[in-house]
Amino acid sequence: MKKTIFFIPLLFLLIGCGQSNSEHNKDLENSIFSIVEDEDNSKIEIDSLTSFNWDKAFLFTPYSPQEHIEEELGTDFKDPSNISMRDDIYLLVFLEGDKAVQYVEMERQGADFSTEEKGHLTPSNDVIHIKRY
Repeated sequence: MKKTIFFIPLLFLLIGCGQSNSEHNKDLENSIFSIVEDEDNSKIEIDSLTSFNWDKAFLFTPYSPQEHIEEELGTDFKDPSNISMRDDIYLLVFLEGDKAVQYVEMERQGADFSTEEKGHLTPSNDVIHIKRY
């Protein structure tokens, strides 16, 4: 009985540590999907689509390893999308201060996305470019 009492709190602690505290923003995903679906669009202006506070956003390409994501963000972020093993999405992670607050899985839809040479997006510099293939 004592072992069970010890292991149950430990299990909850481990589960809590393995999950991201940021919110999966499916409404924003749907908005981005609609923009990319229209082949006349060549860019996505992210700030006009967001309804939450953010300072920076980072776009990660397919197969981005967990270590690279955390290094770029400068904070802990347990990637719930498992992008390190996927080629069907890009991962967009939003920070407020030094905390990841929201993320979006951007379906490729026959396109690649880039922020060009910018390391990250800001609300005033928020364009993601769409390159169709």
